[in-house]
Amino acid sequence: MEANAVDHMSMWSLISNASLVVQLVMLVLVAASVTSWIMIFQRGNMLRAAKRSLDSFEERFWSGIDLAKLYRQAGSEPNPDSGLERIFRAGFKEFSRLCQQSGVVPDAVMDGVARSMRVAISREEEKLEQSLPFLATVGSTSPYIGLFGTVWGIMNSFRGLAQVQQATLSTVAPGIAEALIATAIGLFAAIPAVIAYNRFSARGELLIARYYTFADEFQAILHRKVHTSDA
Repeated sequence: MEANAVDHMSMWSLISNASLVVQLVMLVLVAASVTSWIMIFQRGNMLRAAKRSLDSFEERFWSGIDLAKLYRQAGSEPNPDSGLERIFRAGFKEFSRLCQQSGVVPDAVMDGVARSMRVAISREEEKLEQSLPFLATVGSTSPYIGLFGTVWGIMNSFRGLAQVQQATLSTVAPGIAEALIATAIGLFAAIPAVIAYNRFSARGELLIARYYTFADEFQAILHRKVHTSDA
């Protein structure tokens, strides 16, 4: 008798005996959790690769290498993980193109370089923000979806109690337990998504800040270069 009661209160038994609406809520939450975990691993690997490539390219850039040589190396062997390399290539490409045109004043050259680098940084920012809206949605809505399943399950439990003359704990507990599982799954989906969203947002903002810093420093070098050649 006790074994049957324990088996009836097992996790799988509670899920399989839940109402269709509660099961659908659980299925949605599990799918959201699995998808968010996949995105968390992918986004984590991407950010680590972006950070490593940023450090590597900055080291090459400040090593004293000729900018034209660095541009040729970056073009012949591009690093797909290096956003900073793409920003550099966009700026130097525009700089070289404008400098080769006759009658272009230095200020116009620098304006073109600044625009090109801003566009490149905006593209990198879009890449860093991928998956973040989904993680934010999972983190903010999963508890409420789970709560909806819990409310629905408890409501069905009380409706079933209305048909029983004498209510006991054994009759109430399974229905409430299966309903609370929906809230637990909702929290299980939401908590990692919120943590990952905050962490990835902070790391992405740090990378973007370093991109803007590099762009300012690179523009200062090109500014001196164009004015020196013009003189």
